[in-house]
Amino acid sequence: MAKNIAEQIVEMLENANVKRIYAVTGDSLNHLNVAVKKSNIDWIHVRHEEVGAYAAAAEAELDGFAVCAGSSGPGHVHLINGVYEAHRSHVPMLVIASTIPSNEMGTDYFQETNTIKLFDDCSYYNQMITRPEQVQRVVQTAIQHAISKKGVAVIGLPGDVSEMDAEEATTSSQIFKTNPIVRPSDDELTHLAKLINENEKVTIYCGIGAEKANPEVVGLSRLLKAPVGYSFRGKMAIQPNNPNEIGLTGLLGLPSAYHAMHDADLVILLGTDFPYQKFMPVKNKIVQIDESPERLGRRAKLELGLTGDVKETIKALLPLLKEKTNADFLNQQLEFYEKVKENQLTYVKDFGKEDAIQPEYVTYTLDQIAKKDAIFTVDTGMCCVWGARYITGTGERKMLGSFNHGSMANAMPMAIGASLAYPNRQVIAMCGDGGLSMLLGDMATIFQYKLPIKLIVFNNRTLGMVKLEMEVGGMPDNETDMINPDFALVARAMGYPGKNIHSPEDVAGAIQECLNHDGPYLLNIFTNPNALALPPKIDFDQVVGMTKSMAQLMLGGKMEEVLETVKSNYKHIKGLL
Repeated sequence: MAKNIAEQIVEMLENANVKRIYAVTGDSLNHLNVAVKKSNIDWIHVRHEEVGAYAAAAEAELDGFAVCAGSSGPGHVHLINGVYEAHRSHVPMLVIASTIPSNEMGTDYFQETNTIKLFDDCSYYNQMITRPEQVQRVVQTAIQHAISKKGVAVIGLPGDVSEMDAEEATTSSQIFKTNPIVRPSDDELTHLAKLINENEKVTIYCGIGAEKANPEVVGLSRLLKAPVGYSFRGKMAIQPNNPNEIGLTGLLGLPSAYHAMHDADLVILLGTDFPYQKFMPVKNKIVQIDESPERLGRRAKLELGLTGDVKETIKALLPLLKEKTNADFLNQQLEFYEKVKENQLTYVKDFGKEDAIQPEYVTYTLDQIAKKDAIFTVDTGMCCVWGARYITGTGERKMLGSFNHGSMANAMPMAIGASLAYPNRQVIAMCGDGGLSMLLGDMATIFQYKLPIKLIVFNNRTLGMVKLEMEVGGMPDNETDMINPDFALVARAMGYPGKNIHSPEDVAGAIQECLNHDGPYLLNIFTNPNALALPPKIDFDQVVGMTKSMAQLMLGGKMEEVLETVKSNYKHIKGLL
């Protein structure tokens, strides 16, 4: 019996080593679903397509490629947020957007959408299959785009086309995963070496593009007596086994990395597309090395911009460099970093109180107890801050989040993808109460597939980052408070243990119990709603804004909230002004 197009697509996905498809089945997707059932690929039935897209994005970041799907109209529209996340994070993902019968297109048919327009802004490849002879070429080309360009490829698939008889193409159907060595030319490297040799105080700043170059970065920093800062996405790879690391900068960062970048004569940016221009120095020389030339110079004024893989570029550069003998600049930055870390620990030592447990203490404790190869996922907002500052890179750990797209509710869905891809590793989702509430239904997916995910809920009963944004903007926070369900009770209703933690004294034991449990577990920790996360450099306007907002709160009769905010954060504020 001849195979149909859905079966042909699934066969190609099998040959591309796809392990699972995240989707909600229905109407236009049903033929694909049946084809998957006959294959070695697993159909992961999420409750919401956005969760499926986030889960696939996590799997793609960990394993190099993943697939999600959505049915006609609302089904594939629901994918869009997670698709944006994957594309902006440069992870290879294939989206199968099934749609209405081809003969109904253009008639305002039930659930009709234009998939080309819908996904055009968040994909490198985006085409519709309408004829059998297209299938192999389109699928092969889509996967080739996703893997080689590191982003999203979208296939529009009408439901009626899925059941047509398949036809063999005369072009290649296999996937080519190439690994070229890309580095600057010899002349460019000579120019770079001259610039580095001429400048005494050098700071290195790394992003996710330096992920596979930890030993090379460490070797370069030792030779140049250079402190090493990193972005949030670069932390897990660059922090470990790195004696010259001085933390991260940006909105979630530490003063040490900020100062090291601004005090240097020369800053070397390696594999980073760090988006916050205000944290970039403007009075010193900056060099940027990135594998994508289109990123050069769009975040800072460059002395030199070079295209190349970070690992290969450093290897070729090292023989051209003179070892620096003066370590004063490095030692000053490392000494300041020690003071910053000591200041950070003041929040760890201050446990908080009943129903106002310090989130820094919770995260530090989690960091100490979690396994050395744990995979962490963090919700956008305050959980990102605590993860950035208190979860330690070991060289084996991974941390996933919506770092580029900045969407809420990503931690729990990403944990689903991570746990399915790595069932034997500890997967910990650091969830905000706002984030978890947004996609609460897929807690049931965790139970359905018996995933041993640990959900740690930082329940501060507010949209914490939004509250901070409003206050530094001189506005009293409004409609940021949340009246939450009993998340522990919700977990038990979903089929697995849940526990509420109100007292700081119970935190360590509860985290240990949670992580030791054989299966999914939710820990609902009532954290301090007035714990703020201030950036490594506070502008005068931000001080004025915070002062104005506090004054407005006092005039509004919220004196108790003002006092709690000041008491919770005075050490942090003192350390940054």
